[in-house]
Amino acid sequence: MGDQIKRVAESLIKSQSAIALTGAGMSTESGIPDFRGPSGIWTRDPEAEKRAYWSYDLFQKSPKKYWEERLTGPSLLGDLFQAAPNPGHLALCELEAMGVLKWVITQNIDNLHQKAGNRKVLDYHGNAFKLRCSSCAARYEPEEFDLMTMLKDGQLPPVCRKCGGVIKSDIVHFHEPIPSDVSTMSLEIAMASDIMLICGTSAVVYPFANLPRIAKRLRRESNLPFTMIEINAESTPLTEQGISDDLVQGKTGEILPRLVAKIKKMKLPAKKSSY
Repeated sequence: MGDQIKRVAESLIKSQSAIALTGAGMSTESGIPDFRGPSGIWTRDPEAEKRAYWSYDLFQKSPKKYWEERLTGPSLLGDLFQAAPNPGHLALCELEAMGVLKWVITQNIDNLHQKAGNRKVLDYHGNAFKLRCSSCAARYEPEEFDLMTMLKDGQLPPVCRKCGGVIKSDIVHFHEPIPSDVSTMSLEIAMASDIMLICGTSAVVYPFANLPRIAKRLRRESNLPFTMIEINAESTPLTEQGISDDLVQGKTGEILPRLVAKIKKMKLPAKKSSY
């Protein structure tokens, strides 16, 4: 593995537009359970899975009932509030601060990349700590609306202060399209990258799993440099189908800090800031 770490570090040092795509494997190392694993949220609470599948349908039919359920039913936010970034998150933050990593596109809704200090984060499936207008996609902090008072006074749902549209959680529910601003920007970022780190994701959830496939195809068709490196505990369809160029197998919380340490020992040329 030492040779692999060195090889990846050398590639990142030479890169101009490296990005990371991250998934649940990074969050589980912070103590956040996955959904369908042996100790997963839905494994322990099948009713939670049923609610998740019907959340967007309920929002479309009755935004008021949607909000009443969210404000009075069981919540995952209590656990998420307590979660802290792990060494993998902190390593990606260091890579960004060094000018090596330009963007993080994450499937996770837990806000841990932002807590770690990353500034260039795109929440592909939304962020549990934000609200979003269903019409214009404006984002709000939950504190901007006194939701519990609105519940008590029968004033739900909250409405957008910019366009008057109905506000929902920023989380992208089942059957809900990825917000157009996010899908467009993520594709642009992916296609502009020359190195893509796939960190802690099984690469089976679509349309997120299409990003590396599309990026590789379009970059190669345009004769542009592109390297895809998986940092995962297990192989994925990207590995098995020969789409990724390398698999560094192990926990992201262990491998990413080693990668940062190796880069620090090498001569890192000045890079143009991504801010």
